[in-house]
Amino acid sequence: MAAALDLSWEESYGSITIDDICQRAGVKKGSFYYFFDSKSDLAVAALERLWAEVWKPALDAQFSSSIDPLQRITAYAASIYAKQSEMRSKSGKVLGCPVCCLGSEVTTQDEKLGAKVREICARKRRYLESAIRDAVAERAIESCDPAEKVASLAGLIEGVVLQSRIMNDPQLTQKLPSMILDLLRPSPAVSGSV
Repeated sequence: MAAALDLSWEESYGSITIDDICQRAGVKKGSFYYFFDSKSDLAVAALERLWAEVWKPALDAQFSSSIDPLQRITAYAASIYAKQSEMRSKSGKVLGCPVCCLGSEVTTQDEKLGAKVREICARKRRYLESAIRDAVAERAIESCDPAEKVASLAGLIEGVVLQSRIMNDPQLTQKLPSMILDLLRPSPAVSGSV
């Protein structure tokens, strides 16, 4: 699963074959078909594993209700810059978001895989929406519809991360925390403390 996800992220889902995945994973093709019926089934399982083992634990920690809501969001944005910089150091390329990259490539071609991408994006957005809801309740930001605000926020984050991948420049993501605060418009008393 890790081999499939890494290859899809580093190259593209459409360009990799089951042989490529088996070679990267160091397994025989027969072993692949013992566990998975198709590359699509493997990718769906790999995304679910990424969510369960990496993203959910990280998001649970970053978005703990014990942390100030605006700090949850800005720290999450700062972690994006750190991750993109780390990936560029390792691979020589800014890789962007593995889920968004895969989603933009396959959602019109593979319904099962597209549905999994949308599901994971929705899960991630719920963390942001919860923080926005808490920020509104604490009057840290202007009253708003949290679902609408998270749609704008996700568009901003995903767009900047994609631009960073296109330009191969992680620095583009460095300003995400301040861009997010501009979008959320914290109350004057709060904006100086975040």
